[in-house]
Amino acid sequence: MEFFEPQSQEDLFPVQESSDIPAAPLAERMRPLDFDEFVGQEDVLAEGQPLRVAIEHDRVPSLILWGPPGTGKTTLASIIANKTRATFIPFSAVLSGVPELRGLLKTAQQRRKVSGQRTLLFVDEIHRFNKAQQDAFLPYVERGDIILIGATTQNPSFEVIAPLLSRSMVVVLQSLNEEALRHILTRALSDTKRGFGSSRMTLTPDAQRLLIGYGNGDARSMLTGLEFVVGQYAKPGKPITIDQPQVEQALKQKALRYDRDGEEHYNLISAFIKSMRDSDPDGALYWLARMLEGGEDPKFIARRMMIFASEDVGMADPQGLLIASAVFHAVEVIGLPEAQINLAHGVTYLATAPKSNASYMGLLAARKDAKEKGNLPVPLHLRNAVTSLMKDLDYGKNYRYAHDDPKGAKQQTHLPKELEGRRYYQPTNSASPTDEAEGLNSPW
Repeated sequence: MEFFEPQSQEDLFPVQESSDIPAAPLAERMRPLDFDEFVGQEDVLAEGQPLRVAIEHDRVPSLILWGPPGTGKTTLASIIANKTRATFIPFSAVLSGVPELRGLLKTAQQRRKVSGQRTLLFVDEIHRFNKAQQDAFLPYVERGDIILIGATTQNPSFEVIAPLLSRSMVVVLQSLNEEALRHILTRALSDTKRGFGSSRMTLTPDAQRLLIGYGNGDARSMLTGLEFVVGQYAKPGKPITIDQPQVEQALKQKALRYDRDGEEHYNLISAFIKSMRDSDPDGALYWLARMLEGGEDPKFIARRMMIFASEDVGMADPQGLLIASAVFHAVEVIGLPEAQINLAHGVTYLATAPKSNASYMGLLAARKDAKEKGNLPVPLHLRNAVTSLMKDLDYGKNYRYAHDDPKGAKQQTHLPKELEGRRYYQPTNSASPTDEAEGLNSPW
């Protein structure tokens, strides 16, 4: 990629003449030009908020803009570009590599030495640079040669190196709510220069609600959907009203935003597990539906249910693991869409089952001792005497065979001498009757 010194801010985020506007996608044409047009994110960008004041007075610190697609990260960068006196340069981590970046950073360093002017560098999808590549920014940020604005859809705690995070302000942009999307949709329908205001096309209220739902918090997705719908039905010079069935037909393959490798993947599975743990079948079914609608692998869900059955239900209902295992088998054999019924069956069973994490917590405690105490010797009576020498060394001596002497077997120690009396398994109050009444008294 060839880098050049922008002559003006218009070179970076060009405003097209009205005759050229139709060539650009609707979402790009409707991109807000200033804070008066910016919708949403009031908690960080409302008038008087510190970040907005800093932008308006050209005192922007290094920023990491974190949020889902279509929430205003690039738009905010373009507004900053229009307000800063620094040399503003956009850079894509997708289209360009580290060699180009290093050249740009050296130019920024030289610019500051010669003229005292800083460079405001906007890096889109900064998470595409690995942690070693992100190191290239550090000396230039530390010296003040550049003000870094990084945009990412991924959690910066995992995707941006700690030294950059500590030198930046993380700005969290939320998915747009229904009111914000409705405002953006109305403006696109009424704007005569950049939107469809000069056309003779209207959308029914139900059609508008459907498009807002299609956006799912993403303004760009909603506007792209609107443009597609209009392209399907609108005819130049002829009035037309587009209704809900027509929008449904045009957008029948609606897919909820879901990234199997991104943070939303982990957010949804976390909400799913916590709902089952808290014995809320309604919440668990909702998050199950969200994952299925987003295209999650049903076998991944079933595997997590098997883990949950042992970790969180445990001995309170030992049948839980059998149910979860049967669900996994059903998913493998049947597949979607029918296997979603098996998943729902298993989810409601596990969510309403009594809960006990005694087995899991016992394992954690035992592993802690195993790690901290080292290789403690196995008591002689528990060792297997397979040779005469081993018998002479008292291997297996005085071992009580449980089937011949259940009481004696229960009373003999099964831990190393240093750990005698240690209790790892602590039945909980929600344990099953078998677990509570019989568990500690049975030979096993």
